[in-house]
Amino acid sequence: MRFVRARNTARGLELGNRIGVADTWWLRLRGLGGRDGLLPGEGLLLRPCKAVHMRGMKFPLDVAFLDGGNRVVASYRWLKPGTWTHWHSGARAALELPAGTLSATGTEEGDVVEYLEEIAP
Repeated sequence: MRFVRARNTARGLELGNRIGVADTWWLRLRGLGGRDGLLPGEGLLLRPCKAVHMRGMKFPLDVAFLDGGNRVVASYRWLKPGTWTHWHSGARAALELPAGTLSATGTEEGDVVEYLEEIAP
């Protein structure tokens, strides 16, 4: 899996420094299932993605849905295990982060997320 850094350009704040890129069918299917949690700075970028479910998850997540220009079109804070999001037709990707990240960084709809250099696994 490839990894990137994610930064909210509107706020000038880093969202994560070890974001896995799930851009194949298998990586998206596997997602974060089976993990016990995320460390600060970790996350998963699902591309393409218009909705996520939390079936089988053991911990809550923050999820930001991004359009083709990486603009946040919807966000979910503290999405609990066993729940799911709405379908977002304008979304092209979902950024899954440790619960509390979106609030801590002030990330909201309309903000743009940029992906910085790929880092080694």
